[in-house]
Parts: sequence; C-alpha cells; structure tokens
Amino acid sequence: MGAKLNILYIGNIKNYFSQAEDYNCSIVTLKNSLEATRYLETNKNIDGIICDYYLPGNTGFFLYKWLRAQSEYDSTPFIILCKEFNAEIYKSAFKKHIDDFYVPSVTQSKDVLSRLTYLCANKKPEPPQKASKIVESANYKMPLSKRLFDIFVASSVLLLASPFLLLIILAIRLESKGKVYYISKRVGRKTFDFYKLRSMRTGSDELLKKLAAEKNQYKKEEVKTENSSLDIPCPKCSKLPEGETCSPIMYIDTHQICDYWFNVQKREASKNDSTFVKIVDDPRITKVGKFIRNTSIDELPQLINVLKGDMSIVGNRPLPVYEAEVLTGDDLSKRFLAPPGITGLWQVELRGKGGKMSEEERMRLDNEYAEQFEGDNYSFWYDIKLILRTVPALFQSDTV
Repeated sequence: MGAKLNILYIGNIKNYFSQAEDYNCSIVTLKNSLEATRYLETNKNIDGIICDYYLPGNTGFFLYKWLRAQSEYDSTPFIILCKEFNAEIYKSAFKKHIDDFYVPSVTQSKDVLSRLTYLCANKKPEPPQKASKIVESANYKMPLSKRLFDIFVASSVLLLASPFLLLIILAIRLESKGKVYYISKRVGRKTFDFYKLRSMRTGSDELLKKLAAEKNQYKKEEVKTENSSLDIPCPKCSKLPEGETCSPIMYIDTHQICDYWFNVQKREASKNDSTFVKIVDDPRITKVGKFIRNTSIDELPQLINVLKGDMSIVGNRPLPVYEAEVLTGDDLSKRFLAPPGITGLWQVELRGKGGKMSEEERMRLDNEYAEQFEGDNYSFWYDIKLILRTVPALFQSDTV
C-alpha cells in the first residue's frame, strides 16, 4: 500500500467520508472557500480536493478557478459534489475541465474516493527537471537556408508586385465597404496575426457557423442511431456480477453510465465532428474576391508574415484558432512540428487538381511534411520542388 493520500473536502455533508481509511485517505473538512484558500496557502501537501457545488457566498466553481491559478495546484484532482443532478451545472463543470461530478444523494462515497484515488495516481505533475527537458526539446530553430530563402523571395515578390497590388486594393475598395485587408488570429508554431486581402463582404465571420453546417467540404456523414448511446450497456460491466461496475457510475439526466463507457461513447461521438472548416462555393465572396482567390492573389500579404518570421514560404497552413484548439491528439498535433507556410504539400497534391480533400488526407499530408522537422531531415530542395509544383495550383476554378 502506498503513502496515505491527503484529501481536502469543502462542504457540509456530515460523515459522508467515514470510509476514508479503507482507501488509505486522510480527510480534512472545511466549511467554505475562504477557509479552503487560507488552508491551501499554508498547506502544500494536499493530493486531491472534493468540493460541494453550493458553498456559503459562492460556488465550488469559484474555488476551482482560484485553485487552477496557483501553479502548485494546477494539476491537483478536483471533484464537484452537487446535492441533486442539474444538467446545466454538469455541462459547466465539463466545459471547465473539472475532473469529475457526483451527486452524493445517489452515489456512495466509496465511488468518489475510488475515483479520486485513481486521479491522484494518474494525474501527477512531472518533476521540474523533466519538464525543463521537454521545453528544451520543443524549442524550434528555423534552418538557416530556409530562413534566408524566405527573406529573399518575400522581399523580391513584394517589390515586383507592389504596383499590381495597388490596383487590386483599389478594386476591393470600390466594390464593397470595409478594410481592404483581413487580419485573423492563426496558429502555427505560435499564435500570430495573419494577413490576407479581403475577399469577402464585411461581417462574414457571423455566417461561418451556419455555412459550416451546410457546406463544409470536410463535414462527415452523420451517423444516425435509433437509441441514445447512453442506453447501450457497457461491455465490461456486462461481464461483472450484478451490481458491480468496471468504473465509478455517472448520472446523466435519467441515465446511469460508468465512467469508462461514458468516455468511450464521447470519443465515438467526436469522430462525427469535422476538425477543419472549408466552405464550398462560399456565397460570402465578392466578385473581386473570387478573382483574387482563384489566382491566389489574396495570399500575397502573407509575404509580410514571412518577413516578420511568423511564416515560411513552404510549410503547413496555419490554422484558425477554432480549428487548432481541437487538434489535441498526438496523431493530429504532429503537423505543428513544421513551420506554418504559404504553400505546402497538401495544396500542390490536391488543391491544384480540383479534387475534393478529406480531413484524413489533409492530416496525412500535413504530418508527412512535418516529419522532416523531427530530426535533422530538412531538405531545402524538397521545398523548391513544392514551390515549382505550386505554380499550376495557383489558378483554380473553385473558390474553396
């Protein structure tokens, strides 16, 4: 048996954790968040926290926010107890990344303690020396040949294209009101301001959510089922004696589902959501906008990003924040090993051919290009080949 866990409980359910000794836990009970914050400021050896949602003067969410702002407690397991199930509170807890949610009136305290014991064993912060190594290895240096080439090409093209750019800017201004350029936050190896010539009517971002549901090129077919996934029994629990479960029970509306099976169902549901958003025949695009998109002239201001060091000529396309924030898996986030670029492998492979691109294909091509940045495998001539193959892809008939 390992060392005894020090658990802090904030609430007023008397004798609820009388079985703490059975789980090798020592419980400290406090009545409100003020007592809790004072206690935590002087006692740094707390392994996990259980907190009632309803506290005098505020809620458990208040304490959770304070806790996560403290570096020493930023990964301490935190469980919320709510005296009765409330769907809105449950959803809020999930969105805030609270570790778990229980209703003590229907859930035995042993389930809560069992869950907290598991979280304490599997959610420990890494030692400082190990973390520093990770940060060190994550530091990225642009290959010198690539950076010099970027500066030379970007400055040369901007100088030669400046007279033509002035004409395009005038045409954009005459056709529709608003700024002639468009700035959005993009994510490459960092978050930066991404520049483009405006090809859409002003206020277009408000229509994106509706259009994404109707015309997203990467949208997957919805899987329709007659029964709710919450009604499907857990295969692991089915093999156990009646009354036993493979993991702690969760209560969602009128359903009971074990923690393991809930997370399996959640992963399956997420597979039907598209990561990338690209609108086919986008109705928000102006006439001038259609021309500069088909000829890729709208991309020219990104040469300023290249000069600033935000981007490279060749790389993986920088993603809008709402796309990048869902790329959490190792197989998805691998693309960020490469610098963001104006053109890249997936553009020359499929965009110039007028073929449709699935989300899986794009991920594969992004990862393929990024692999050369995992070690000392960068090839300057590979970039040159991609640039040469980009020329036929500059002129296209669609507006995606």
